[in-house]
Amino acid sequence: MSTGVTQPTDSSNLPVGGEELAAAEAEAVEAAGPRWWSIIWANRKARVGIVILGLYILLGVFAPWIAPYEGTRTDFEALLEPSAEHWLGTTTSGGDIASQLIWGTRVSLLVGLFGGLFATIIALVVGMISGYFEGTWIDEVLSFVTNVALVVPILPLIITLMAYTEDRSIWFTIFVIAITSWAGAARAKRSQIITLRNRDFVTAAKFSGDRSWTIVFREIMPSMSSLIMAGFFGAATGAVGAEAGLSFLGLGDTSSVSWGTMLYQANQQGALAQGLWIWLFVPGLALAILITAFTFVNFGIDLLSNPHLREDG
Repeated sequence: MSTGVTQPTDSSNLPVGGEELAAAEAEAVEAAGPRWWSIIWANRKARVGIVILGLYILLGVFAPWIAPYEGTRTDFEALLEPSAEHWLGTTTSGGDIASQLIWGTRVSLLVGLFGGLFATIIALVVGMISGYFEGTWIDEVLSFVTNVALVVPILPLIITLMAYTEDRSIWFTIFVIAITSWAGAARAKRSQIITLRNRDFVTAAKFSGDRSWTIVFREIMPSMSSLIMAGFFGAATGAVGAEAGLSFLGLGDTSSVSWGTMLYQANQQGALAQGLWIWLFVPGLALAILITAFTFVNFGIDLLSNPHLREDG
């Protein structure tokens, strides 16, 4: 079984003509190019995005040890200035702004991860099955559902679903975001699989007796890995922004602390009028940086499918 690692060849032990063979082998390995991680890491924007995203993940995972207090605590003195005890001061209701900011990282990452994951899975299943069975009744049904999902305005639909339900938990928010944001990615994946389904390796799989589901998800799907990854990060970016927007409108989970709920409370309690610009500015800045990090990582993923975008070095 090949491990994917090429061992160096000792030219002193090669027979006549062996050096030429070793040189040809080395050129073939070099022509194969770097691995996917090296390609992404070589891009400057992707590097910055990965580092920022890694810092956010560490901040969210270790929030109980990094944050000075629980994010839901509101028993401090109101309107305190930034100090060693309260790094960014306190809110009008006595909450620690720094603690709320750190704990809010968890919610944004959770929504981004699972919202993007669920939306990508739905788009992957619908788009790939529809494209593989192009021209059949299966394709007609799935294409009809996709077209309906595309023409329905997403933002009013999300607001309506959240406004007329009593369950506004994080998981329900993730569910609503996922079922309303998969259609565009499904259409892109359908187009991609149509171009791949007549390739030689797919034809060989058909002749060998493989089932359609096996061909779609075992043979074709690995060839679309870069498109799937790009779709995930795009969906995660949209999910983070959607959760913040819903919370800012007062349609989020008020029992949890997120950057959106911080913005909502700051707006409702007149933070700017009282000089608490940090309360309003910091969560917005954190949200903007996280979305930018997702976008930068997507630049690196684009390099996997488009070698012309790759940078030297």
